[in-house]
Amino acid sequence: MRAHRATIWAMILTAAAASPAAARDPLLGQPIDCTLGNDCYIQNYHDADGGPGAADFTCGSLSYDGHGGTDFALPNHRAALAGVHVLAAAPGRVRAVRDGVADHFLGAQPDFPDGQDCGNGVVIDHGGGWETQYCHLKQGSVTVQTGQRVAMGAPLGLIGMSGRTQFPHLHLTVRDSGQKVDPFNTDQITTCGETGDDHLWQTSPNYVPGGLIQTGFAPMIPTYDTIKWGDAHSETLNADAPALVFWAHLFGVRAGDELRLSITGPAGLFHQDTIQFEAPKAQLFRALGRKLHAENRVPGPYSAHAVLIRKGQEIARMSATTTLAD
Repeated sequence: MRAHRATIWAMILTAAAASPAAARDPLLGQPIDCTLGNDCYIQNYHDADGGPGAADFTCGSLSYDGHGGTDFALPNHRAALAGVHVLAAAPGRVRAVRDGVADHFLGAQPDFPDGQDCGNGVVIDHGGGWETQYCHLKQGSVTVQTGQRVAMGAPLGLIGMSGRTQFPHLHLTVRDSGQKVDPFNTDQITTCGETGDDHLWQTSPNYVPGGLIQTGFAPMIPTYDTIKWGDAHSETLNADAPALVFWAHLFGVRAGDELRLSITGPAGLFHQDTIQFEAPKAQLFRALGRKLHAENRVPGPYSAHAVLIRKGQEIARMSATTTLAD
């Protein structure tokens, strides 16, 4: 019996040693210091479509043609300017660092040399041919040096707007022997609508197929830039405000989705509407409101709700409040 058990253990150990996952695949932690679904979200995944189109690893639309990484995004520029750390996804040695590329926050024009689309960034070697790259860090924020060893979760710098980017985010690229790998789908076999266990994460982030980024109130329909910068919400509206407007900023909208917007005030329901989307959109905003006049200008607290509906099911909800001054 003892010899039989020894044989079984030898077989198990031999199989474990032969497993590529056990031998060399890294385990990744979240590479950004935020709470997904609360103060950050994933805008784009690795493009799993081998042709001219684009699809994420679930066959969803959160990607674009040729995208070779994962984009962990912040809701607006102000959130990034407040300081959000980029973290080492796994232990390793820093192989390369770039800092000094200008950010383009709050409407500044992108300005970066050819070949530096990544902007400020860090590359970490994890051994066995594996490495991770971190792009679009804030100018002057990189805290590590080439050759330095880092632990999982070690701060590398801050989220910025350097390089070729349209919104503040971390672009994370994973490579195995120089080839880009989708950390959510390492074997590149996709079954639409399903997620498997062939990923590299210690705890795989939940897949969110679209939703709400931020909401707020304004005295008129805000510009899209003002929303993206984080300057569109008014916690208090002046008594002479021309209108009371509720806006919602969304990502990953699909054709057929519905957005239900409603505003309630001291006198009850102030306004509501349902908007149906006819085409997919990576990001967009919609607004709802009414001009204020003597008959409807009721001072006090107002609350509003945005609900995103897909195929009859609620997939996201977000609220905002303001006070109309007396």
